[in-house]
Amino acid sequence: MSQTIYLSTEGHELTREEKKVLAGTLVGTTIEWYDFFIYAQAAGFVLAVLYFEPLGQENQALAQIIAWASVGISFLFRPLGAVLAGWLGDRFGRKIVLVVTLMGMGGATVLIGLLPTYATLGIAAPVILILLRILQGLSAGGEWGGAALLSVEHAPRHKRGLFGAYPQIGVPLGMLLATGFMFGLNALTTEEQFLEWGWRVPFLFSFVLIIVGYLIRVKVDESPVFTEMKERKKESSAPLKELLTTHKKYTFLAALIFAANNAAGYLVIAFFAAYGVNHLGMERTETLIASLIGGVGWFIFTLFGGWVSDRIGRVRTFQIGYGIIIVWAVPMWFLLDTASLPLFALAIFLLTVGLGPSYGPQSALYAEMFPVSIRFSGVSIGYALGSIIGGAFAATIAQTILDTTGKSWLIGLYIAALAVMSFLAVSVVPKGLQGINLIDDSEREELITTRSSR
Repeated sequence: MSQTIYLSTEGHELTREEKKVLAGTLVGTTIEWYDFFIYAQAAGFVLAVLYFEPLGQENQALAQIIAWASVGISFLFRPLGAVLAGWLGDRFGRKIVLVVTLMGMGGATVLIGLLPTYATLGIAAPVILILLRILQGLSAGGEWGGAALLSVEHAPRHKRGLFGAYPQIGVPLGMLLATGFMFGLNALTTEEQFLEWGWRVPFLFSFVLIIVGYLIRVKVDESPVFTEMKERKKESSAPLKELLTTHKKYTFLAALIFAANNAAGYLVIAFFAAYGVNHLGMERTETLIASLIGGVGWFIFTLFGGWVSDRIGRVRTFQIGYGIIIVWAVPMWFLLDTASLPLFALAIFLLTVGLGPSYGPQSALYAEMFPVSIRFSGVSIGYALGSIIGGAFAATIAQTILDTTGKSWLIGLYIAALAVMSFLAVSVVPKGLQGINLIDDSEREELITTRSSR
């Protein structure tokens, strides 16, 4: 039954397998990004003190910049993770990569929760912390491509945007889970307890999430598109080489398209909360509430972005999203700087109105940009490179701008400039890609003929 799903065009109802796919990509992505965001939030609140202590004693601002940089270091290893995952995914399928990356991400998270601080291990503590971040980066580099393709390649053509939005909404859901955990611990512990052991609890809880995610993902069938191509032995013998020689343009475009969304997204994930506490003097619980509100907005508008892209097109949906970010990137800082919880939360929520449309259609757009034989490599490497250009050091750059100039709205100019770049990049992508088959027409006719004779 699942083999015919992607041939459907209208009057479609979800099959049991499609429901399993959507659940598997959503739950797994939520868990993996929970792991990633827990670290980003800890970097904003405690890691400068606990793991970069000598710098903190001499220069607190520098220690915080280094803590943010430790978030970005993992992004540098995403392309390598994407290459490895692409090699596995284009040869052995999307499913195996999802299981491997889940275990890698979750295992590193649990170990961070157990890692002694600088006061106990000395310089070994930050070194091990960075090594575990690298493992997270390798895992994240392969996670998204597998989840995105599994969802889109199971989708009927007229619902690719909506199906592809499911792994995307795992990001705001992971953020909500991570932020909610941090909020609860902050409310239930004293400052001393939070610094001593409270911050570790969300990391250790990842062990439970790994088990849940594994049990869900192993039940999902392989992508029908990959399965059909493998049966015909059409998979590339060297997908990375083919990608770099024949599809460099789309790989580069994919990176630029994602950059601005990733940069703005990481401000929502962690920087705004830390900015409210460290610069504006707000209570940590207040900034976490604002982050939760932002996560809800991100979830709503990402799902909406995927849905609407099936109606007005991927490119136009992206353009609307980035247009909103360009307009709002600077004014939002004047609301944030009021240090008023309602206005602070409103500023973040309005930013997610642009984040959603420039994120929800991404899975479908990327899948339609590459042929199946190199699709996993193409979407994963494009995504990983985009995360380096955009999100890797977004918080570090924002903190540096703030410390150097003292003017927060200049951070908005930085985000707006990235959004202009991504707007132009997505505008170059042919709008007709939305209607293409995820396999060639000749192969499609062959599949129909083959099935009719079964």
